[in-house]
Amino acid sequence: MPAKRLLVVIDEMEVGGSQRQIVHLLTGLDRNRWQPELAYFRNESFLVGRLEAAGIPVHRLPKRGRFDPHFLRDFRRLLRQGNYDLVHAFSLTAELWTVVASWLCRRRPPLIASERNQQLGKPAWYWPIKRFVLWRSAGIIANSGAGARVTAQQTGRSLEFFDTIANGVEVPARLGLAQREILRAEVGVPAGRVFALFVGRLVPQKNLPCLIKAMAMLPPSQRPWLGLVGDGPLRRQAQRLATASGVALDMRFFGERDDATRLMQGADFLVLPSHFEGLSNALLEAMAAGCPAIASAVGGTPELIEHERTGLLFAADDAHGLASNMARLCADGATRSKLSLQARDYVARTYGIAAMVAATAAVYERCLAPTSRRPAMPDPPSAPAGNKPGADENQASAKPNNAELHR
Repeated sequence: MPAKRLLVVIDEMEVGGSQRQIVHLLTGLDRNRWQPELAYFRNESFLVGRLEAAGIPVHRLPKRGRFDPHFLRDFRRLLRQGNYDLVHAFSLTAELWTVVASWLCRRRPPLIASERNQQLGKPAWYWPIKRFVLWRSAGIIANSGAGARVTAQQTGRSLEFFDTIANGVEVPARLGLAQREILRAEVGVPAGRVFALFVGRLVPQKNLPCLIKAMAMLPPSQRPWLGLVGDGPLRRQAQRLATASGVALDMRFFGERDDATRLMQGADFLVLPSHFEGLSNALLEAMAAGCPAIASAVGGTPELIEHERTGLLFAADDAHGLASNMARLCADGATRSKLSLQARDYVARTYGIAAMVAATAAVYERCLAPTSRRPAMPDPPSAPAGNKPGADENQASAKPNNAELHR
């Protein structure tokens, strides 16, 4: 049986959680069964080179502006010439333009849509477009139960139509004490300081102002030395805020790096203060590396971190709660060691890359089967009012109460 042609589509290939999962997926699929390719629209990174080195064809389709007829022409041509059996889109724009380009080329391979975040606080136009896409998809893969539930409620798509497949992560070998000290010296960690780390794009979702505010709440003697790995549109704003808050000397912006996992192995803990998340790749990688994590209890994060056992949680945008947790881990090496061991063990048992690839491939197989549940692409019915969460429900999802933090 010839291998099936698969195209994965995403808007950008900057370093992020979805992009790392794409690399794991495409390099992990059985090449006897699948011929994987990638198409993206803008912003490449070293991850593109990793795919090309693995022999996976990569197509860059430059997109300039919200509507670019030249981009749409190129996308339509790729779909027609590629003769793909299946398309898996990893972002809303990738999903939407896949539907449009498929219509234009009159070839409609089954589309697998994605839910990568618990999408709260989106602009008014977001949900009608997402609903339009999901009712024209053969399947939907979410990386967290929280994200699947919110999206099902907002789009009227039955939750049974979603497959929840957690991200996969490699578990690296531990660094020895001497190796850790060498690494810390290389990146400029001052001697005797606790080394905290943030890894992620510098975008509003990650809520860097909360992190900087929490740093400023701590007396200098109780602050960690904080390294921020990643880049994005808010970098200069965050640097200015750090200076204005008096903590710039306790922070270093590393920019985009390809050794984030190694830095996690050398850090004392990781901080993720996001407004919303799906299932964070940075958290998974930190836990696998034995780096204890402090994270806001949003989206799929409480599915990954059990408070006080595999990490510490705080309510969203609660700078006081974040500062308290940072001060605790700075002062308590025993707790850091306990969380490190328990988090690493949990991730190693639960979030393997092979399991993620196998589960995703199973969805592909089902959607290609003659008896798949792929819809005939009718116009979706009007979503009943009961399928849309009210303001109280959204608020509860974004800001858990104390009982949820200590469950």
